[in-house]
Amino acid sequence: MALTKFKLGDLIELVDERNSEGKYSFSDVRGMTITKEIIPTKADVSKTDLSNFIIVNLGEFIFNPRTHGKKIGFGYNNTGNSFIISWNNIAFRIKKSMSNTVLSEYLFLHFNRSEWDREACFHSWGSSTEVFTWDSLCGMEFYLPPLEIQEKFVAVYNSMVANQKIYESGLEDLKLVCDGYIDKIKHTAKKVPLGNLITEIDDRNVDGKYKVAHGINVTKNFMPTVASSEDLRRYKIVQKNNFVCSLMRVGRDRIIPVAFHDTEPPLIVSPAYVVWGLNSSEVTPQYLYMWLSRGETDRRAVFMSDTSIRSGVEKKRFFEIEIPIPEMKYQKSIVEIYEVLQTRKKILEQLKIQIKRICPILIKGSLDEGEMC
Repeated sequence: MALTKFKLGDLIELVDERNSEGKYSFSDVRGMTITKEIIPTKADVSKTDLSNFIIVNLGEFIFNPRTHGKKIGFGYNNTGNSFIISWNNIAFRIKKSMSNTVLSEYLFLHFNRSEWDREACFHSWGSSTEVFTWDSLCGMEFYLPPLEIQEKFVAVYNSMVANQKIYESGLEDLKLVCDGYIDKIKHTAKKVPLGNLITEIDDRNVDGKYKVAHGINVTKNFMPTVASSEDLRRYKIVQKNNFVCSLMRVGRDRIIPVAFHDTEPPLIVSPAYVVWGLNSSEVTPQYLYMWLSRGETDRRAVFMSDTSIRSGVEKKRFFEIEIPIPEMKYQKSIVEIYEVLQTRKKILEQLKIQIKRICPILIKGSLDEGEMC
């Protein structure tokens, strides 16, 4: 058997190089996700002193010691650049003396598994906030195959990631084309208030024909609602080519929860939602949905939201949002590009899911091959 058992603390060491000289700025601040990705920080650091932030170089790891339910926020710096993270996170790297024992990419495969998340959360502690400490990480044990086997399985993973990056690059090019069309329309087409293009609909499920209610999620799609009601006969019916919008928490959620029902059969939604159909031949429903799905439209609605606890938007004000309406041929062209873009985004997310799912398979394969050596 060519597997060797290690404690992680034998292989890794803390990174504590601080940004004391101010080499890195606000644009260099990064965070990590529970899906093990490095992302630009979501926190507002414009007024934060960055001198105490930790510098993370290539090949180094970061994690958030505060657990998120059953997941650990974690990342591996294979971004091509150094960056900084908040001082209340933890950064570490493989010890130089262990560089011929374990590959950093292979170690990331080990961390990028739900099995590791479960074990890490088991070793975390706390009440209102559970914490997974550096000492707990160092105390975890695992088996390593020989370096040449690690290299073999890391190469498989890297080839999949490279294919994903190529696909992602093509997606960015398509997005630039789409954004260019939209910017041209925004500045040249006539603008019409949303309320002039639509007719509000208030058909109710009075006969109780429809038994499953739907809501709208943050991705602007329908989903079976988690809410319950003893009387669905009050709920509104949504026919094919109808729109549904919730104006109650726009300011809180930072989006307009709007969805377009383009299929059969009809569905029902909460009576608190606004349902409408088009009354104008100047605009296609697909184009209107595309425009209402844009981040710029979300920001406009958030600006219009009030200061109540729900932070909603008045229906009257929402209907005042102006929609640029180009010629029909341009509407159809931009919708075609937009729909291709959305389809490819979904494919990209599926690629990321597949790559994550292969990590435990690669680790198991490497251990099985190591046992046969």
